[in-house]
Amino acid sequence: MKASESIDSFLETQGYANPMATSSPEVVRAGRFNVYDVEQLCAEDLTYNRRDFYKVSLLRGVYQFNYADRGVRIDCPALIFSNPLVPYSCEVVSETQTGYFCLFTEEFLSVNDRSTSLQDSPLFKIGNDPIFFPNEGQYNTLHGFFQQLMLENNSTYAYKQDLLRNYLNLIIHEALKMQPQKPYYPHQNAASRIVALFTELLERQFPIDSPGRPLKLRTASDFANCLSVHVNHLNRAVRELTGKTTTVHIAERIISEAKALLQHTDWSVTDVAYGLGFEYPTYFNNFFKKHTGLTPKALRA
Repeated sequence: MKASESIDSFLETQGYANPMATSSPEVVRAGRFNVYDVEQLCAEDLTYNRRDFYKVSLLRGVYQFNYADRGVRIDCPALIFSNPLVPYSCEVVSETQTGYFCLFTEEFLSVNDRSTSLQDSPLFKIGNDPIFFPNEGQYNTLHGFFQQLMLENNSTYAYKQDLLRNYLNLIIHEALKMQPQKPYYPHQNAASRIVALFTELLERQFPIDSPGRPLKLRTASDFANCLSVHVNHLNRAVRELTGKTTTVHIAERIISEAKALLQHTDWSVTDVAYGLGFEYPTYFNNFFKKHTGLTPKALRA
């Protein structure tokens, strides 16, 4: 990987898609979990096509992490927790990078004794600080846990999923014992970055591939929460740079997806409504007619 090259761009050139907030058929086959050595990524053959995976990374090197309206330069060992609903970019600054990252679904950790959603966890909750800087002793402990994850993930042990879950929980508990750092600085181009990430977050939800996986972000407030900015700040930035309101952008994208589902799938109107996050088909019918002048059934006729 070259210095100053985006991790996302690098992975895409190698046949990857964005692992920051996506999931993988390989991961699902492996039990909704997988772990990777940063130095060996080029040797892997991975395909990511979904966006519901959490990520925990232990990195050494120099990186630039950019969130909606703030950024952080990492030039020492770092433990980073990523929520699939919080978009960010990561640029590699140094020539040499080492470390690990693991991807997993919420279901992977949702065992009988765990009823709290990861979205409410202090490590993954939207708006919290996801970056920790372990000291050398803490780093060595975490490094050992990731090495065990790599070892067990490649083993044929019948109960390896339980071991993987246990090691992941150990990493989580080590982080809970640490205090998150506050190394962020505000972006001078915060408005353009917020709009870019809003657009990315909006597009990331599409295409809708199952009525059972409905659209989660449907209002300006939903997006503002994910970006950790005030909804008025988001609305002002979007309108200033695009000339349209946040609500209009969301509505236009939902209508575009609705038309595609109605014209190119055999889903019922009810399934389309649920897939797009409407609680009742009637709400969807009214929304669709308001924005197109047609009912969903009339479009199909």
